[in-house]
Amino acid sequence: MAQDPTELHNNPGDIRSWPILKVDYPTDPTKVAALLPPGIEPSDTTNVHLSFYNVPVPDEPESGLKITVDADYDGTKGEFALCYAIDQEAAVWMSANSTGQPKVLATLDYYRLIDKIRARCTHQGYTFAEYSGKITGLMDAPEGYEGHEWWIKSSRSASMTPGEWDFPPHVVTVHDKFAPKLWQKVEGELILRESPWDPIADLLPVKGEPSARLVNEQLLAHDIALAKPLDPQAFEPFASTISSSRWPGVMGGPTREVDYSAYLT
Repeated sequence: MAQDPTELHNNPGDIRSWPILKVDYPTDPTKVAALLPPGIEPSDTTNVHLSFYNVPVPDEPESGLKITVDADYDGTKGEFALCYAIDQEAAVWMSANSTGQPKVLATLDYYRLIDKIRARCTHQGYTFAEYSGKITGLMDAPEGYEGHEWWIKSSRSASMTPGEWDFPPHVVTVHDKFAPKLWQKVEGELILRESPWDPIADLLPVKGEPSARLVNEQLLAHDIALAKPLDPQAFEPFASTISSSRWPGVMGGPTREVDYSAYLT
């Protein structure tokens, strides 16, 4: 598709004009499979997808880092969302409550200066993902494309009885359609750091050369729907997560041993 940066006419400072920095890298297939709950299947590729963004949600800026992995659901190829680390607190609760979108509160520094790109995401004092690079030219882009993403919506029982649910786990499907406007190739370095709150470096290690691009595109459709329930017993090992993410955790925090005897004294 022919592209011309001069055609992107936006008012200076308009957050709708912010491109998304997309960084992809291959990882260990066994690591991806370990994070997918029963009902979400490994795909024939095992890539991790990082999207650093600043977009209006619904009409004010949300800066964030989306982390997904290749996965199939109900015969369709797509991506399973592990975490949206964002800076807009209102969207964290609303998203988890309504759609199961796995958002957590974090901070993002993401900017472009001429042809240089810098992005870093920090959560609970840990800067766990960082990218710095330089735009090197235009990339070929399709006329349009579709994306499929999978979330999980559930609610444990109010009594906190193990194995019981007020709303058992269901898959939520997200179907998007895009019209690319401008794709630019970025060359640079991805750094993943150890963090107990965002264990991407440990659970999804880099196993190949990352690739990056800067993307401006128009969202043509965004459809979210409640899909099939998952087996609640099989899902139980995946129910305890860090905050509203899909990272494995205990009592909303990093995995650890919990002394429950304090509740009984």
